[in-house]
Amino acid sequence: MNKPKDPPARPPARFPASLHQAKPAAAKARPELLRPQRLLHEAARDARLLSMPSGLGLDNPAVRERMVQRLRGEGVRCEPVLQAMLRVPRHRFVDSALAAQAYEDTSLPIGLGQTISKPSVVARMLEWLFLGESARGHGHLGRVLEIGTGCGYQTALLAEVAQQVVSIERLRGLHDVAVRQLAGLQTPRCELLYGDGMLGHPLRAPYNSIVAAAGGEDLPQAWLQQLAVGGRLIAPARAADGRGQVLVVVDRTLEGFRRTLGEAVQFVPLKSGIS
Repeated sequence: MNKPKDPPARPPARFPASLHQAKPAAAKARPELLRPQRLLHEAARDARLLSMPSGLGLDNPAVRERMVQRLRGEGVRCEPVLQAMLRVPRHRFVDSALAAQAYEDTSLPIGLGQTISKPSVVARMLEWLFLGESARGHGHLGRVLEIGTGCGYQTALLAEVAQQVVSIERLRGLHDVAVRQLAGLQTPRCELLYGDGMLGHPLRAPYNSIVAAAGGEDLPQAWLQQLAVGGRLIAPARAADGRGQVLVVVDRTLEGFRRTLGEAVQFVPLKSGIS
């Protein structure tokens, strides 16, 4: 594969949409290479032994409908994303003690110092993926690489709007939780990996869509190399002035890479290795 060209020297354009801030915490890193996923039939077996958060009317589709209507009111217009958020039960991805807050527009702790992002943040990022050339042409996100599985909620949404999802998590505890949750919901077309997300996953490359839930100084070259022509990458990265993060949108064309900047965001720091 040819080495990706550097983005143009001119200042990047400003991406028109905006995001509310989400504030996860960082996690300790330990360098190690990607490890293979757990067998899904084992995960499904274990998931059947667990009791999912339920009750309080949270399994009623009307609860998710209210969340989606709020997102519409905030300007989210991508129908495939909204329909996915109608189908995926967010309350099943958080602790039962927090389930009553699952459909509020707030981030919630999921353990190991991490959080599940606000619904509005997730919806906007997935909507922006749909604005990429490949997604516009095909009506779906194609093969997706997700950096940072977390509890698996965004992974489940991606599975609703993509042909295949490869998701990498560097924290073993979260990886195991996501495997159980997604197996319990019988989420299709997902390959969950425990490993170093900064390396991507070249075995399944190229990807039509890449989305990251952690931000570093800049985007790793491995991600750019694994992005297909016509594909789109969305990830937070450090702002040019060094203060905080901005959302970066990269489109790969036959001529190279086109980089666009969004508004200020705050995600966990991108780290190498596993823990």
